[in-house]
Amino acid sequence: MEIKVIGSHCCPDTLYALHKLAEAGAAIDFVDILASHADLKQYLALRDSDPLYKDIRGTERLGIPCFIKEDGSKTLDLAEVLK
Repeated sequence: MEIKVIGSHCCPDTLYALHKLAEAGAAIDFVDILASHADLKQYLALRDSDPLYKDIRGTERLGIPCFIKEDGSKTLDLAEVLK
C-alpha cells in the first residue's frame, strides 16, 4: 500500500498515524506542512477547496493528518486507510 500523508511532526495524531502505517508496511510519502512554506500553501489550497474539508472549514481544527490513497481518493480517517 502506498499512501501520501499530509500532516506535521508537531501533531500527535499525525505521528500516531505514521507509526500505524509503518507497522502495516505502507510505503509513506510524508508531507510535513510546517517544514516547507510551499507545502503549507499547497495544503491550505486543498483545505480551502476540497469537499473533504467542508466540516473543518470555519473551525479551529486544522484537518491533519490527511491521507491520499493510491487511487487519488482522500480521507481524514486512518481506520479507512488501514482497511
